[in-house]
Amino acid sequence: MASIPPKLKTAVISNERLQNLKNTFETKYGESPLFYVCAPGRVNLIGEHIDYCGYSVLPMAIEQNILAAVSRNNSGTITLANTNPQYKDFTVSCSEDIAIDRENPKWYYYFLCGVKGIQEKLGGARLSGMSCVVDGTIPPSSGLSSSSALVCCAGLVTMEANQKSLSKVALAEICTKSERYIGTEGGGMDQSISFLAERGTAKLIEFQPLRATDVKLPDGAVFVISNCCVEMNKAASSHFNIRVAECRIATKMLAQARGLDSSRLLKLVQVQTELEASLEEMLALVDEVLHPEPYSREEICKKLGVTAEQFTSELLSANTQHVTHFKLHQRAKHVYGEASRVQAFKSACDSEPAQCVRLLGDLMNQSHASCRDLYECSCPELDTLVDTCLRSGAVGSRLTGAGWGGCAVSMVPVEKVEAFLRTVSEAFYLHDPRRAAMEKQSLFVSKPGGGAAVFLTE
Repeated sequence: MASIPPKLKTAVISNERLQNLKNTFETKYGESPLFYVCAPGRVNLIGEHIDYCGYSVLPMAIEQNILAAVSRNNSGTITLANTNPQYKDFTVSCSEDIAIDRENPKWYYYFLCGVKGIQEKLGGARLSGMSCVVDGTIPPSSGLSSSSALVCCAGLVTMEANQKSLSKVALAEICTKSERYIGTEGGGMDQSISFLAERGTAKLIEFQPLRATDVKLPDGAVFVISNCCVEMNKAASSHFNIRVAECRIATKMLAQARGLDSSRLLKLVQVQTELEASLEEMLALVDEVLHPEPYSREEICKKLGVTAEQFTSELLSANTQHVTHFKLHQRAKHVYGEASRVQAFKSACDSEPAQCVRLLGDLMNQSHASCRDLYECSCPELDTLVDTCLRSGAVGSRLTGAGWGGCAVSMVPVEKVEAFLRTVSEAFYLHDPRRAAMEKQSLFVSKPGGGAAVFLTE
């Protein structure tokens, strides 16, 4: 795999979407784009809510992406426009510190997260002025990583406009860190697959250090994405960051119980590493040390020997300060169990046992049950959709992405795909006018797509 994002010569005229974007750009700015950048969304096949705990995940890029047309300008400003009229234009000066309003997560703040991350990497250098028009085909707030793809697209746009070059791994790490400006404490899966994806293969993404390994998916099945049509914006709610905080607290409680220095441990994987334990042993430790009843702040402070002030400043984020009770047992149990399922999924893909498709489907079903019952990141509409998919011929179906809305991913035997799509359409979409109107972009077969790239016109 090449280490830097590819620069591809392309004939705009042979690509309808690029041609339309070029026309929009020329109408707005009175000149042609200098280059284009795309960054894909992703579907996570298994490994939910464990990247920020340090564990490996198994996503693939999808064909839906964020596409930007860009030119440099001499105005000293970055001007952003979107082909979707509901997303307003925005202009920011290159000479000012870029401010991200995390209380108001508009589309252009995600773009500016990527710009700001690159600016900091370049030592705060004054950036080139840029004129941009952005076009997205990833449904927003659907669990397919539209926001991270936008951050990644912006990072690569800023590099190219300033005639700099960085590796895919470096760009993924910068964009992971810079998306936190909007307030989301993500773990890096979304940005990593957006840069490291390759057409035709899923990837096992591992952290510390960041690396990606090809995972060949079985020939006998395809993955179908379906949207439950409930939107959940991670940065506009606290659900996601509450789970991050619960895992951080559980890390410290488990470390403390085993006599480790809990002050320097922040991720559940670190406890396993320090104890040189298996995932099965970690699951047993969770049952032994953490009680299933929610923990109060007072109980946690007493156990960890910290003050209430230390608790709020060191363990909670800005948008989780209001939380009074924490389900540590359930969250840690999900993380260690899900990490084990990722290993089993990768192993089955590698060895292709006789019942490979059925085995992978079972792992996906276990994952959804854990997300629903232990991590509590599903919602009634998603659960209904997953049940519908299983009744319609899927061997496995689970929520994908953060949850609380968004998409399910289903593994469907090749010979059942047409009947599956028809049955899910009739059972879940067509009887509801709002869902029916969204069906075209909400129910589709997905093949593993390529990673972020720069397009130069021929």
